[in-house]
Amino acid sequence: MYKIKLNNIVLFGYHGCYPEERKMGQRFEIDVEALSTNNEVLQSDDVSQVADYTKLFQLIEHEFKRKKYNLIETLANEISNSLLTVPNICEVTVRVRKPHAPIDSHFSDIEVEVTNKQ
Repeated sequence: MYKIKLNNIVLFGYHGCYPEERKMGQRFEIDVEALSTNNEVLQSDDVSQVADYTKLFQLIEHEFKRKKYNLIETLANEISNSLLTVPNICEVTVRVRKPHAPIDSHFSDIEVEVTNKQ
């Protein structure tokens, strides 16, 4: 098995529980780890056998923009489930960070992590 990682994808969205988050939007950061069971690609060097990371990114972006989520937990879960539809992907871990969560304190970000398997 091998992992495909997409690290620190930065997207602007309108997710959150508070009306100001859903109206003004904010920056989100997303990390994805997709585990593939197709070990043959490691020896064959055949691009047609690999889970294309460009396709993975497109699915992430599509799910992110598809609707406004109240919870980043739900967003991470939906991204993960979407990526599990890609052939040869058997497990996906998605981390969604919210650097500007509406908390009156100093912190780098709020993060959730979801892992789903086929």
